[in-house]
Amino acid sequence: MIEIIQAILPYISGLWTLPWILIGFIVTIILSKIFSENKVYLIMKKIGLVLLYIFVPLLLFRIFLDVDFGEYEIAFSIFCFIVLILMYVLAYLFARYKAGKLDLEASDKNNFIKTVLTNQGRSSAFVGGAMLAISQWRVAAALYMSIGAIFLFAIIPYLLSYFHKKDIQTSDKVTKIHALPWYLRLFPWYLLFFAGAAITIHAMTGVYLKDFGYAGIFFKLFTALTIPAALYYVGASIHPNDLRKDELKKLICLKKNGKIKDHWPWIRSIFFLTVIVTPLLTALILIVFLLTDFIPKEWFAVLVINSVLPITSTNMFLVPYGIDKKVTALSVTWTTLVCVPIIVFLISFFNTIFS
Repeated sequence: MIEIIQAILPYISGLWTLPWILIGFIVTIILSKIFSENKVYLIMKKIGLVLLYIFVPLLLFRIFLDVDFGEYEIAFSIFCFIVLILMYVLAYLFARYKAGKLDLEASDKNNFIKTVLTNQGRSSAFVGGAMLAISQWRVAAALYMSIGAIFLFAIIPYLLSYFHKKDIQTSDKVTKIHALPWYLRLFPWYLLFFAGAAITIHAMTGVYLKDFGYAGIFFKLFTALTIPAALYYVGASIHPNDLRKDELKKLICLKKNGKIKDHWPWIRSIFFLTVIVTPLLTALILIVFLLTDFIPKEWFAVLVINSVLPITSTNMFLVPYGIDKKVTALSVTWTTLVCVPIIVFLISFFNTIFS
């Protein structure tokens, strides 16, 4: 039995996990033909929560149990925090600039800025989880995931709430926002608990996963299923209707929507920021640090790939804070469609040249 598990493990880790995106896409199309599309969507939503709250935390626990957490990990955490702050500052400055260029009214301008700022948040748990399959990147990718969760579910909602209160003070309308669901507010601290528990146990006892014998091997198999399952979920979230030629023409400005209030300029702005501006600036700045030996190559790979990640679908939970629902949904869809193939290439490319 143990031999079988050890033979299976290489095929559910590393670059072998990437085809699960395509598998998820195809299987979901087939299931939608057999069952109702809405039923498949509701099931996938529940699967997403199971992945977030059971599989991902346990995978982080397994990774950090084998890590001697020291200066290297602390230094990366600080550097990662700075990079994320700069990414959101860039989004805010870009949003203010584009709001002026689009000649938006005051209320639309504020909503546009909030929408762009929020959609700088990326899918580090699902799409970014593929990096956990690369042994040299595992710790950095796990730390980025944990810190990214704090921004997504703690810092950004706080900023949006602050902006919302300012909007109310300058408006005659009194609107009430509903806070994030309690389970999402809890998530970053829940994730950090598992990482912290593993670090503490390892520091106090010196144990590694291999010290648990057969139980450790079974636990490794269970947590290894996280990455293919998460990538299957990513593929399943891509809707075939969004691949229509007309939608692509609207995105690249070859076809006008014909409506007085067109949401496509907003989507194009967010797409340009997340797919082109942020990754390019991140790569240009980090390559200087890499060439001067200020950061190691695994930091460079993890941070650059994370800057190209598609927008996370969990941003939809922040709609009550005043961000545009349709713009966010379509931005998530199109960045997923475009960025996932780029991520697949970059993981393979960096893994080859840095190995």
